[in-house]
Amino acid sequence: MKVTKLSVNINKIATIRNARGGSIPDVVLAAVRCQQYGAQGITVHPRPDERHIRYQDVRDLRSVITTEFNIEGYPSQRFIDLVLEVRPHQVTLVPDSHDVITSNQGWNVIKYEDFLKEVIKEFQYAGIRTSLFIESDLTQIDRAASTGINRIELYTEPYARNYSQDPAKAIVPYVRAAQKAVEIGLELNAGHDLNLANLRYFSRHIPNLMEVSIGHALISDALYFGLEKTISLYLEQLK
Repeated sequence: MKVTKLSVNINKIATIRNARGGSIPDVVLAAVRCQQYGAQGITVHPRPDERHIRYQDVRDLRSVITTEFNIEGYPSQRFIDLVLEVRPHQVTLVPDSHDVITSNQGWNVIKYEDFLKEVIKEFQYAGIRTSLFIESDLTQIDRAASTGINRIELYTEPYARNYSQDPAKAIVPYVRAAQKAVEIGLELNAGHDLNLANLRYFSRHIPNLMEVSIGHALISDALYFGLEKTISLYLEQLK
């Protein structure tokens, strides 16, 4: 059986740095430490206003990533150019408008299919695995396969929001989505609001889950437990 990988999103490290200016905390050192402590990947999401991860951070990080580097973002031309320059292992396309606080929806693949096909073709030609941030809608997932994508990343905020009321009900759309992805030959990632309370249940019920990307909750937990202990706690949930 495949083990689900943990990719740590270090955006919040950069948020703390940018609040004061300077270089503390050091996002490059944070990425190195996350990998040393067992994380199997590092995720960053540079936004147009660079309010947390900056474009230069992405360039600086590339040489220290010894696991897997995942860059998330909206495929503007500037973002595309950055990804093609840095050549990460994976790029995750997210339909964020420039002013959102955090990702809050998946792609409408039916509406943006032609646009996505062109962008994905460019990344595939460069040998970069490409993932599409998407909700658990089966019609959208089915259409995603036609774009040439390698993976989808399920947007898990609705699961996290409903988990405390009824875990069994909250997981159902994601189980169906995962089964659909398997049927049409897409690999599966997941992320957004996964945490120590809900991750184990999610990972145990979702078939063929390749990777989870976790940032806000993990970095917040590290304030209480320390980074090394926190990463070990998250990895334990994925066993």
